[in-house]
Amino acid sequence: MAGTKTGTKNVLHMVRRSDMNRGKALVIRLIAVLLSLSVCALVIVAITGENPLSVYSGIAAGAVGTSRRVWVTIREIAVLLIIAVGLTPAFRMRFWNLGAEGQILIGGAATAAVMIYLGPVFQDWLLFIIILAVSMAAGMLWGLLPAVFKAYFNTNETLFTLMMNYVAMQIVTFFVVLWEKPKGSNTVGVINQTGKEGWFPQIAGQQYLVNVILVTVVTILVFVYMKYSKQGYELSVVGESYDTARYAGIDVKHVIIRTMLISSAVCGLAGAIIVAGASHTISTSTAGGRGFTAVIVAWLAQFHPVAMIATSGILVFMQQGAIQIATQYGLNENASDIITGIILFFLVGAEFFIRYRLELTKVETGSAVGENK
Repeated sequence: MAGTKTGTKNVLHMVRRSDMNRGKALVIRLIAVLLSLSVCALVIVAITGENPLSVYSGIAAGAVGTSRRVWVTIREIAVLLIIAVGLTPAFRMRFWNLGAEGQILIGGAATAAVMIYLGPVFQDWLLFIIILAVSMAAGMLWGLLPAVFKAYFNTNETLFTLMMNYVAMQIVTFFVVLWEKPKGSNTVGVINQTGKEGWFPQIAGQQYLVNVILVTVVTILVFVYMKYSKQGYELSVVGESYDTARYAGIDVKHVIIRTMLISSAVCGLAGAIIVAGASHTISTSTAGGRGFTAVIVAWLAQFHPVAMIATSGILVFMQQGAIQIATQYGLNENASDIITGIILFFLVGAEFFIRYRLELTKVETGSAVGENK
């Protein structure tokens, strides 16, 4: 007859938090930012051998050191914010739209086409309206195909939207060759540099104020749509469960397509803001990875617009500052990516501690100790 020896051992478990309030979550995020800055300082010292305080002073100067740098930082925050806002409806529906890069490129290409072909024809105010409409329509078109396939054939939207990014890049490459100026340069150059047809107008002497106004309006509209409209409620229900949505009488296919069209339209508008409101040119690097960074911004902010502004602000501030210190200390362009990566690592880690906690629990153990014959 076998005997059994019993005992206990401690096991580490991950438990979802239910008592985390906004105040505690904010403190954890602030600690994460401070820790990330400390690690960045160590990396900077290791690379440059300089006092980290002087380096951080250089970062601040690079982001907000002059009036122009302030506005460039604001411009970049606005672009990153509107892309994150555009991704929000799809993500709330649990449609993982990773195609923002392609939607931005297509919206930007459509904007460039309007500037090149219609710039000499229409007045600036009409061009402005056409650019907004065409860029959003182009973005919607680019989001339509993955939405239809998801709604009717339940395809993997993550892979589908990612592949659409590469198709968009090839289309933009074609147009860059078509519009290149001068010929053989493989670049479009600044579009309508002399007459500035299609460029977003200046307000109160500020070149990027229109960008900020557009992004603010779109952010408010999307927030109101998500929180107070029937359609916003429907997409939330679809995100929770397709079966529950169907039981409630919601047309799931229609909601998927409609929501993705809204999401991709806003991302297409971001392309217009970049091309007509900032760079005034088009290339395969127009999106510049913002479509993927915006995914992190939206997720970290839990799709709350105010939190998205804060998250976008932190990332852009450090990116713009890192570009400055890379120039100041003779570092290569990857230095800014390293600093941004460190900050993102700590911010993502903070979300783990906000949502979960680790607990030690005792578990009984047993093992055979003998046998009677």
